[in-house]
Amino acid sequence: MVLTQVDSAYIKKIEALSANALPALQTTLYDGWILRFSNGYTKRANSIHPLYLSTEDVQHKIDHCEHIYRQKKLNTVYKMTSAVSPPELDVLLENQGYEKSGQTSLQILPLQQLKLASDRLQINVFETFNEAWFNAFCLLNHVELSAQATLKKMLENLVPETCFLLSYHKDEVTACGLGVLEEDYLGLFDIVTHEAHRRKGYAQSLILQLLNWGKAKGAHTAYLQVVLENLPAIRLYSQLGFTEAYQYWYRIKKT
Repeated sequence: MVLTQVDSAYIKKIEALSANALPALQTTLYDGWILRFSNGYTKRANSIHPLYLSTEDVQHKIDHCEHIYRQKKLNTVYKMTSAVSPPELDVLLENQGYEKSGQTSLQILPLQQLKLASDRLQINVFETFNEAWFNAFCLLNHVELSAQATLKKMLENLVPETCFLLSYHKDEVTACGLGVLEEDYLGLFDIVTHEAHRRKGYAQSLILQLLNWGKAKGAHTAYLQVVLENLPAIRLYSQLGFTEAYQYWYRIKKT
């Protein structure tokens, strides 16, 4: 299933779900745009999401957003898709020096045909935020100590149902992942494998466990985000049946 630009309602739906799956520390609504702030941790949580109908003068809005992000000592970042409002926003930002970065594939997988299965791997399942999971993720993903308090608050503020997974081999963490379930859609996030245990099937087994969890909870579709440069991950997701629905990217102006 490959979507086209005419499926803007679907894109907006998934974009809203993925934003809820990483709640920003601060959020404000501005004429159809969602402005998110989280002490600079990740572009997704510190960017403008121009999702909904915009009626005010767009240049005034761009200038105002730059002022707000400059006050917070953050780069001005837009999370862009083919469904942004207004449609000409990407061209306007490019003409004003905003650099394009982080081209990412949003991929989906219908879960109707997924067969629930058990796995022989040692996997711990937590349906609420868990310190052991958090510490493992920070270790595997090399999260700087200065950013860990921000990330912890964001994860603790998750509203949808969650599934935090850790896999082990001989008491050593091999991989971790997070599933976020909202409105029958399962988002897969933070899939990371220990550097010493890559290409051993741990990530695939963990993803299958997350998919099983989501389907058992009533999810009909799974989605995930993968940067286009991450070819090994794209190959893995393709083997699991994921296909691209659309792409998103960022437009960035440094403060």
